[in-house]
Amino acid sequence: MRQLLRVRTGAAMALAAVMALTACSSTDDADEGTVTIRYTNFSANAGNEENLQAMVDAFELANPNIKIETEILPYGDYFTALQTSIAGGTVGDTFELNYESFAQYAGSGALRPIENVPTGAYAPSLLDGFQYDGEQLGLPLSYSAVVLLYNRGLFEAAGLDEPTADWTWEDEREAAEALADPASGVFGNMQSASYHEFYKAIVQAGGSFLSEDGTRAAFNTPAGVEAAEWLLEKYGTVMATEAQGLGTPDFDKNLFQDGKLAMWHTGIWMFGPLSTIDVDWDVVPEPAGPGGEGNGMFANGVFISSNTEHPAEAQKWLEFLTSSEETVQIRLDAAWELPPVSDEAKLATYLEQSPPANRGAVIEAMSDGVLPPVIVRGQEVQDVVQAELNAARDGTKTVEQALADAEQAVNELLAE
Repeated sequence: MRQLLRVRTGAAMALAAVMALTACSSTDDADEGTVTIRYTNFSANAGNEENLQAMVDAFELANPNIKIETEILPYGDYFTALQTSIAGGTVGDTFELNYESFAQYAGSGALRPIENVPTGAYAPSLLDGFQYDGEQLGLPLSYSAVVLLYNRGLFEAAGLDEPTADWTWEDEREAAEALADPASGVFGNMQSASYHEFYKAIVQAGGSFLSEDGTRAAFNTPAGVEAAEWLLEKYGTVMATEAQGLGTPDFDKNLFQDGKLAMWHTGIWMFGPLSTIDVDWDVVPEPAGPGGEGNGMFANGVFISSNTEHPAEAQKWLEFLTSSEETVQIRLDAAWELPPVSDEAKLATYLEQSPPANRGAVIEAMSDGVLPPVIVRGQEVQDVVQAELNAARDGTKTVEQALADAEQAVNELLAE
């Protein structure tokens, strides 16, 4: 029986470096002439296009007979476009997948196994996370955490103490209500009732999204109800609604950089884009729920298409992209998530950068990380759960009915 090896949450994932960074292994030289490798990705979109180009430039300088052609797509369009290109035989030589979507592609024959992997270059748990059926199908590209960003000036103006790592949902709720100022267009919080917020909030409430063996939904419980209600209560009170612009591109980012958002649950990938805004801001781990702590955590990997005509050159590019001295430094300097290496000395430079000043919160957050559920039909599950959360948000269903309906639909998908 095929089995996907899962990255474990907690300290093993959170900068648990046990092996030194080694140089990338070299693959066979390219045939005479220039080879072009296409690379399709989503994580460079909306702020890191120049950083990816810097990585490409460094690779091409070191490998003049290989050219990299990048295709950057918005995350919301990415997987539909990728599936279409795979089905049509037009997919690029290499492409990016996030950890939770990997399972959907692992057994499909779309991914070429990677051989002679320079294992010492990567944190072992991250490398293991992209194995399937005993084969290494991808290389880890980056990993990141969700934290609570806050506007220090708004807290000071309201006479409130700043958030701390000991905050709970109740602390966050009280602060958001005190900071929201509709007359001035200031919102107290931003954390929508989305699928990715929901599975994490369930853990904070003391439950889980799936059963321990992953075969059934486990969210239709008191903890699931409490998690959904925690997310849904923000709409129209301390958080913007869709009618006010929520859900439009960069709406939350624009609010925050304009000083109109007091708190924002978002990922460390925003550190770079927010580094030059005229707002005094910092971060703490996400507040704990009644069941404890649980910060959102994500990992991305890169893969070789089974249809590539240049597997050696494709692998050389991916090894460089994920673990070379040049790309690791570019990623750290740009605060573009974290590189998947296990050299603590290199990762330490990340903590020395500012803003935010409290980058140690990232380490704290990752020690209680919650990875997305790994489900073969993950996109369908996500769509079902999101539709039911939307129904509860819009008042067409109670939270209890929405979760019951979602449970039935998810169990049907898991059984197929």
